[in-house]
Amino acid sequence: MVLSDRDERVVFISESPGDESLLFGGAIARLRAAGAEVVLFYAPSDDGAHGKHLDTRELEEALHVLDVSEWRMFARDPAELVDAVREVGPTAVVIGRLAPRLADAVSRAAVGSRVPVFVRRREFEGTAQRLTAIDIHHEVERKLHAIRCYGSRWTVTDHTVTLEDGTFLAVTTTETYVRADTLPGVDGELPATPLSRLLAGAGGLVAGAAIGMLGTVAHQTTLAVGEAAIPVGLVLALAAAATLLVGLRMVLDDRMVVLLAAIGMLGTIFVLSLRSTGGSVLVPAGLPGTLWTLVPALIAALAVAWPKVPPREQQPHGVHSAKA
Repeated sequence: MVLSDRDERVVFISESPGDESLLFGGAIARLRAAGAEVVLFYAPSDDGAHGKHLDTRELEEALHVLDVSEWRMFARDPAELVDAVREVGPTAVVIGRLAPRLADAVSRAAVGSRVPVFVRRREFEGTAQRLTAIDIHHEVERKLHAIRCYGSRWTVTDHTVTLEDGTFLAVTTTETYVRADTLPGVDGELPATPLSRLLAGAGGLVAGAAIGMLGTVAHQTTLAVGEAAIPVGLVLALAAAATLLVGLRMVLDDRMVVLLAAIGMLGTIFVLSLRSTGGSVLVPAGLPGTLWTLVPALIAALAVAWPKVPPREQQPHGVHSAKA
């Protein structure tokens, strides 16, 4: 979230009108002051406890203070909310108070699309993740003005908000957030559809069979250098097998595709190594044939079993971090 860039398009999501002012009113005000586009989405919790807060007059007054004109209310359907976020095409998504299943669906979809997601956290809430702190000392009065618009939900005295349950909340000059891709359980993977997995698996199977066939034909090829015979065919065949299997594992991060590619490759090698009806053999006994039979199987086992490497955390611009 680059708070000084007019090209930003940020979606803020929370349960009820009023949350936008109380939770991230400072960030919204700072973004709008920089000319960035801000869109507000509201999705009630599963129990509907916060969905009751919909005073259109108060909402319009607060959004006028924050200079926001685009907002939408949603039902409790995660797919509908995810589709709406994708339609906006945001440069960042910010999540406040939200039902866990909705927050999880939005976070996974956005992070999987390489869109940074920030979850509102206060310093006293206690988290082991790194907090991203946004300085809003120039916007704090504007935030308080927006909060005061919701007189039916709370009262404001100086910089203290008295909530409906009687608890007090201090409005400070910073707002803190956590990157969603650093939270447990959010890995940034988009859930693959059955059709996409089927097509990817079929592609892996065909690619593996092709490498197995070409490698079997070429692995006996040698290059004579003086009196030495360099097994260039075997080297290239093994390099192609390793590139395919390891590349699929790194790019797609789907063990099923790698496994099917390995099955296609090893199955083809096995079939072509059998003696034909005419007595010819494509994989004769000897060191090259043995290596071509065993090494691809070893590479396949390593590629399938290799653990996932978590992405490196990237520090966003325009903000600073602190440990809670």
